[in-house]
Amino acid sequence: MITNAISRRYAKALVQLGTEEGAVDKFNDELARFNALLKANSEVTAIFSNPAYGIQAKKEILSGLIGKMALSGTVTNFLHLLLDKGRLDCLPQITESFGIFADELSGVIRPTLTAGLPLDESQVEGIKSALAKTTGKKVVLKVEVDQSLIGGVVTKIGDKVFDGSVRTQLDRIEDILQKG
Repeated sequence: MITNAISRRYAKALVQLGTEEGAVDKFNDELARFNALLKANSEVTAIFSNPAYGIQAKKEILSGLIGKMALSGTVTNFLHLLLDKGRLDCLPQITESFGIFADELSGVIRPTLTAGLPLDESQVEGIKSALAKTTGKKVVLKVEVDQSLIGGVVTKIGDKVFDGSVRTQLDRIEDILQKG
């Protein structure tokens, strides 16, 4: 819980800097790329969390990685700050929080649509445009298939779930019949 609060604070600060510089999307991309690099290379992550390596050695490794990735000055300074404060291990949560703040700022929602059967492109576009019209925001839709739903769709937008699946309807009917 404390890690999430700390991560949100760092992410919010970087979003504010990105807003001032007009580079929120660029920072989001750079953070995601660097986070993916650390996730893919557990050896590098282990070095940053190992107290046997001195701070100077860690700074040199970080600078080398940043140089190869050609990150902006602000994100470079941000990553060095995280290293200095011992918060580089919070980068995955910071990256996630940054993405959420950036989406809020630009009016984007990222719902997940789970269907019982594969949907064709026209159905996905229809649902996407209906969600955009309803919410008034740009929609980046993630589509999944879960055959246990039998049919229908379940849409999750943030914490809200809109369940129109056949499985749920059958469960409701069963519940009504049992209560009689």
